Amino acid sequence: MRIDILTLFPEMCERVLSESIIGRAQKAGKVKIVCTDIRDFSGNKHNKVDDMPYGGGMGMIMAADPIYNCFNSLYSEGEQKPHLIYMSPKGKKFDQQKAVELSRLDRLVLLCGHYEGIDQRVIDEIVDEELSIGDFVLTGGELPALVVADAVCRMLPGVLSDDICFEEESHFAGLLEYPQYTRPAIWNSREVPEVLLSGNHAKIDEWRKIQSILITKAKRPDMFESYILSEKDKKLLKKHNIEI
Repeated sequence: MRIDILTLFPEMCERVLSESIIGRAQKAGKVKIVCTDIRDFSGNKHNKVDDMPYGGGMGMIMAADPIYNCFNSLYSEGEQKPHLIYMSPKGKKFDQQKAVELSRLDRLVLLCGHYEGIDQRVIDEIVDEELSIGDFVLTGGELPALVVADAVCRMLPGVLSDDICFEEESHFAGLLEYPQYTRPAIWNSREVPEVLLSGNHAKIDEWRKIQSILITKAKRPDMFESYILSEKDKKLLKKHNIEI
């Protein structure tokens, strides 16, 4: 998979995505991430990419041409247009299911806005969808783009050591993840649950599933309302005399 990030701050994005798991995935050829500076397509000697908004108002607006030309430079005539996402607080909220969906694409382009936003005409012309990482506003689209890139990359084959690394995580299957513990077995008088020390993997799996259900119900009732308990879940809860 290839991910392109169109930004005014390519070095910022490159630094983050060259570290840790995503950095190793790039070196191993599991994913290619290219950060392109929109200013390189400004068409003027001062690399100016913004202007005052029509109708007045505070701040500046990113102009259409530099963004349009930057995006068009990514693919040749006759090639399929890459899927372009504009990171915007007006977009649909990004979630784990969306990360899985995007991970199935061969190519993805993330557009980072700045200032008071970008000219609507370029959105209408080339953007396929808008995504938001939450109901708040940031100074630019770089942090949201990094979040999306990270979440998508770790869904790709070979990036994590095994699919189970993400299949049991929060949100992937509609529940929050169960609590995790490591050594020592007793810390500050707090003990690791006995079942996790038992070596009985069937009981451990049951405990983890129950904990995921209970934690989701307590911490994210909105998620729990959407989660459909399977017959296996119901039997498990009944077995342990737990009422939901």
